[in-house]
Amino acid sequence: MAPPVDLKNKVAVIVGGAGGIGAATARMFAKAGCRVVITHRAGKEEAGAAVLATLVGVGHLAYPADIAESATLTALREKVEQVYGRCDILVNTAGFTTPVPHGDLDALDDALIDLMFQVNWRGPFATIRAFAPLLKASGDGLIVSVSSIAGLNGAGSSIVYGATKAATDVMTKSLARALAPEIRVLGVSPGVVETGFVPGRGAEFNAKTAATTPLKRVAQPEDVASAILACATHLTFSTGSTLIVDGGRAL
Repeated sequence: MAPPVDLKNKVAVIVGGAGGIGAATARMFAKAGCRVVITHRAGKEEAGAAVLATLVGVGHLAYPADIAESATLTALREKVEQVYGRCDILVNTAGFTTPVPHGDLDALDDALIDLMFQVNWRGPFATIRAFAPLLKASGDGLIVSVSSIAGLNGAGSSIVYGATKAATDVMTKSLARALAPEIRVLGVSPGVVETGFVPGRGAEFNAKTAATTPLKRVAQPEDVASAILACATHLTFSTGSTLIVDGGRAL
């Protein structure tokens, strides 16, 4: 059955599109007919080109941007406007974490706290701020930000990582009110995803996590990307919500 919304010829910007979840999302949106723009860090052109080569269709673009540097986000918006004249969908997947034991308060120093909020919260907000005019002009704009169940349960790789994701969930609610009705704003909240996102966590950690998860596996990037795509194609009367995609781990 065809999805309720046809994405053919729409423009989707995937910030962090060279990463695991971002790349899977880019591939799904391209397959659905979108022209896709993915971002990568400066100096990581090979990573962007590698993802670009996996996208079906034509008219896609890889472009450098650093979500911690708002000027690069403005430049990205200007490039998208120059090339396509529009932006219909913005997906925020960029971010990072550093594992810090929750009880080791001294290890969670001011510099790491500031950097994580700069990248994981201010960066997505600044990206939305830059693209809001184009999304409003679309008349049916969509923003999806990748969060984490760490923002719900206070667990995860560090206290500050969970705090940035809780802030992301609040941002989703606040902007859903502020930007309606021209733009819908949604979040997708995964648990453990098999991407290597958290340094030091590999197959052994994933196997232990899968054993304690109701659906008995960790997420693949495509699980999260499918939820992001559904925000555009099926959940057309939803805004301000954050979808949990964790196999039941948060239960």
